Amino acid sequence: MVLDAPGEPLRAAELPDPVPAPEQVLLRVRACGVCRTDLHLRDGELEPGHLPLVLGHQIVGEVLRADAAGTHATGARVGVPWLGWTDGTCRYCRSGRENLCENARFTGKDLDGGYAELAVADARYCFPLPPEADWPDLAVAPLLCAGLIGHRALRMCGDAQRLGLYGFGASAHIVCQVALHQGRAVYAFTRPGDDAGQAFARGLGAVWAGDSAQAPPAPLDAAIVFAPAGPLVTTALKALAPGGTVVCAGIHMSDVPAFPYDDLWRERSIRSVANLTRADGTDFLALAPRIPVKTRVTAYPLDQAEQALDDLRAGRFEGAAVLTI
Repeated sequence: MVLDAPGEPLRAAELPDPVPAPEQVLLRVRACGVCRTDLHLRDGELEPGHLPLVLGHQIVGEVLRADAAGTHATGARVGVPWLGWTDGTCRYCRSGRENLCENARFTGKDLDGGYAELAVADARYCFPLPPEADWPDLAVAPLLCAGLIGHRALRMCGDAQRLGLYGFGASAHIVCQVALHQGRAVYAFTRPGDDAGQAFARGLGAVWAGDSAQAPPAPLDAAIVFAPAGPLVTTALKALAPGGTVVCAGIHMSDVPAFPYDDLWRERSIRSVANLTRADGTDFLALAPRIPVKTRVTAYPLDQAEQALDDLRAGRFEGAAVLTI
């Protein structure tokens, strides 16, 4: 499925089979998660690295051709995340912050992604996955971005006991499970009137669920804003206890409105999450099956990718959407 220009629907296309470079693996795509970042690219809120573009960066694939170094053997099952390549030489890469690499390339943005039958990926940026019998393709795909970015955001909350999650979608329903495993209390915030989403959150163990216009019943020690709505940052800030942190977990967000200094005073803070590192992936993919994280998935065939994005935009499903290839 190809994006020809931002704002235009994806179209089905027959493309030449991708040819891997020596450091790349050729993959048969088995599943690919649908992410809000894909929607931002589709809608023109983020600039694609090239056009036409194949979206998709939560790829579960089978290696058809191994890389020259033999990092992943033919037949292996691997996961491909958002971070697809870094230069390894800039000051960020050299200091263990490859997520901030000055020349990074991202899967499904700068590099063609997984809304396709075949894909290529740098072998260094593919995560080995256990057999499908232990972790089905549909279940693991959302972990490769929604899970990884959510877990990085959760770590930025420190030891916060009362945790607010604004926007209860793919990332939040995974983070909720991790937070509960860590003994935290989760407060879930959904779109106004989303009774089903609030019930979903309570069913996962949230101690409270309401709409984003409501104040929680107790001050929050930290909040993660997953929804791409800047005004939610100031809403979450007002809900914080002294010393609390608001973490913005999206790549794109509308402008944050001005707010009085008094809302920030008493050592409250606002910070953002940018991308992920390979260490993030290794750590989270080891943790998730121990909890175990259970993803709520709505599956779509590849040729319904545009419908999946529209349903994501409208909030028509709970949890995550995954394309089956």
